[in-house]
This record gives sequence, C-alpha cells and structure tokens, in this order.
Amino acid sequence: MPVETISHSEKLQLTVLGSGTSMGVPTLACPCRVCHSTDAHDKRTRPSILLSRDEQNVVIDTSPDFREQALRENILRLDAIVFTHGHADHILGFDDIRPYNMRQKERLPIFAEQETLAVLRRTFAYAFSDVPVQSTIPQVTVHPIQGPFQLLGAKFIPVPLDHGGLRVLGFRVGGAAYLTDFSRLPDESKNLLSGLDDLILDALRDTPHPMHLTVEQALGIVRELTPKRAWFTHISHDLPHEETNARLRSAGFPQVQMAYDGLRMEVTI
Repeated sequence: MPVETISHSEKLQLTVLGSGTSMGVPTLACPCRVCHSTDAHDKRTRPSILLSRDEQNVVIDTSPDFREQALRENILRLDAIVFTHGHADHILGFDDIRPYNMRQKERLPIFAEQETLAVLRRTFAYAFSDVPVQSTIPQVTVHPIQGPFQLLGAKFIPVPLDHGGLRVLGFRVGGAAYLTDFSRLPDESKNLLSGLDDLILDALRDTPHPMHLTVEQALGIVRELTPKRAWFTHISHDLPHEETNARLRSAGFPQVQMAYDGLRMEVTI
C-alpha cells in the first residue's frame, strides 16, 4: 500500500508499531522457518499502533517492545497513551515513557477502562504512589474510559470485544478501526464498525485458540463488516507473510493483507 503524507487537517497517519503475538516473532528458541525467515515482514514486535497528526502522537498500548518501536519510527513527542487491556504484551513498555516526560516537562494523559487502570497501578505501583522517589518515574494523568473521547482532534470510539471471556477494547477513529486481541465480536459492537476504510484485526493463526481469532474467523468478520481493506495483526509464527498474502488473494480476498511492523496508512477523520 503506498505511503502518503498527511495533506490536510482532516487526515491522520496510522503506523503499525508491532504486528506480532505476545511472544513476538522470531519467538525465542524456535527453530521454525518463519522465525528464521529473511523476510523483514516476518519480524514482528508486540502489538501496538501509532496515530499521528500535526506532529502530535498517540500510541495505543505500550508493548514490551515500545522503546525499540519508538526508536525505529523516530517518535520525538508523545501526547497520550490509550490502552486496550492490561495483558503484559500491551503494557510492559509503560516505564519507557519517562524520556517523554523529561523532554516535554509534562505529565502524559493515559486513557483506559477501570480494570486496565487497576492492572497498571499494581504492575507499576511506584508510578502511582505518593511516596517521594529519587529516580525518574512515569508521570501520567489518568482518564478512565467511559465512552467516546477526543484526541488529535478526532473522536476515539471504544469498541467492546470479548478476549476469551475478558472484556477488552478496540477503537474506531474516523474511517479506521483497530481490534487486537479478541475471540468474539459482540453484536452491539458491530454497529460501531460500518463503513470502514481500514480494519486492523486479530488473526493469530489457522488453528483455534480460546482467546484469539483464526484466519478463517477473521475472514468471517471481514465478510460481515465489508471494510474497503482489512489488515491482520497479532500474528503468530505460524503464518509466513508472503505465503499468507498469496493464499488470501487466491481465496478471493485481495482486499485483505497481513499487517507488518512499519505499515503506514492515511485515516480520514
């Protein structure tokens, strides 16, 4: 997909920071051919996206690879963090926001549901304690998600998802939606996802998993929602990039492709 520069105020840029599953690809100690692939698209860090507009930046989730992702994409400023849920592969890079606090001399707003905020407070208790410390800590202002909210001059619409019995959030922003980590799309959420240009959604592998979609299940959602384009993310080492794209085309889904680290697209808001 061609990369275009944001040309006017009604567009923002979405960058896939990480497209991999919780253990990343390559996976440690794995001898499989995808983990040893020379295709750069098969190198997948943990799942996250970046939304940018007018030199302002918002990330959805701070994965354990956040520092590496921010360096790779040259993120010089961070204006807010939005969290989908509190699993380790989505929050463990939280401590790496400290340089942004220091450079910008301000607290960063974070947006999450109460359950996710509780996990953050337990995991990073030192950042939420009133006890004075001598070293730097993440400095944030907390915004519990209770409905749509505004960032980058755009409406962020929370999309409730079922992640193997755990409620998590996806988000719709303008013509794009980001739905990582889910096994079922509730009927009430489908109404929030009509008329999409780009749908980024979980497609872990071909074999069933209790908390994630298979490729076929993800294609079923694409058939139902009919976005103009769909991109698979949270991808395991079971799916080689080029071969899977070829298979999708052969199956009659030329509008569906594998996402990859560094993928960029314009989003109309």
